[in-house]
Amino acid sequence: MQLVIKPNGLVRCVYDETIDLRQLGHVSVQRGSKVEPDDAGNWFADLAIVNGPTLGPFHQRREALAAEREWLERHWLTRS
Repeated sequence: MQLVIKPNGLVRCVYDETIDLRQLGHVSVQRGSKVEPDDAGNWFADLAIVNGPTLGPFHQRREALAAEREWLERHWLTRS
């Protein structure tokens, strides 16, 4: 889990349960994307919520989730 700590003390990360983020203070969790299947059973990660692309198609949901995390960590996490 990558934590980005801003000069004002704000901590930003892609949420997972590696650590209890409440230990750092007030937590605000916001959705970064939607990972959903299409009618053919292919999976897509729609990152429009954070002004990102739609990734996919993927054969398995876990592939879409991994691509979602990689994109968020590479393009969204350190964005100001």
